[in-house]
Amino acid sequence: MLESCSKLDVMPGVILWPEALACAEQEALVREIFARVEEAPFYRPVMPKSGKPFSVEETNFGPLGWVSDISGYRYDKCHPVTNAAWPPIPDVLLALWSAATGYPAPPECCLVNRYGLGARMGLHQDRDEAELGAPVLSLSLGDDSLFRIGGTTRKGPTQSLKLRSGDLLMFGGPARLAFHGIDRVMAETSSLIPGGGRLNLTLRRVTPSAGNEKTPDQGADRASHAPLRAGTGRG
Repeated sequence: MLESCSKLDVMPGVILWPEALACAEQEALVREIFARVEEAPFYRPVMPKSGKPFSVEETNFGPLGWVSDISGYRYDKCHPVTNAAWPPIPDVLLALWSAATGYPAPPECCLVNRYGLGARMGLHQDRDEAELGAPVLSLSLGDDSLFRIGGTTRKGPTQSLKLRSGDLLMFGGPARLAFHGIDRVMAETSSLIPGGGRLNLTLRRVTPSAGNEKTPDQGADRASHAPLRAGTGRG
């Protein structure tokens, strides 16, 4: 699926495919997303302990959804507002996962973040998954954004990338626990999303696949870190 796409090695473990989805494919995917949002509406999560609302709205697709509330961060099988199971992950995203990651099992969570006017995401690690051997795969739709990624310490050096609609980004291996975030969204740079803004679709494998309990470092699709808990938000 990505054979005709250019590929940029951003840093060890981080790969960018600009315009991995053509405009017509993006439009079709947005229609699928908003059809699923009828079943699993966007909601605004809050930070653990403080209860401070996120600046983004969220929902999930797949067997598991990532949620944040007063009690902490976790994966759950049900929407926190409707208590219904999450809708399935769209097929085009499963195909992108297979083509990009080479991981032997499908993703279990597609976290959908909706960035409206003024929304951002501070630097954080994705570390609530038991399977850190699988990479994180992220698709941008809608307005351009300024993405920042660094190393595995919060105060380490970072670099910034401008992500456009249709761009696909993967980080794993030495970058699986890299701090990353969205500094800003450039409003009205796209008319793709109804009502404007940006969608970020993040695919993750949460539990180890059969026969993959050990996670040796094999580049962008493996990590050698032991599972950790408690994240600080999700991009």
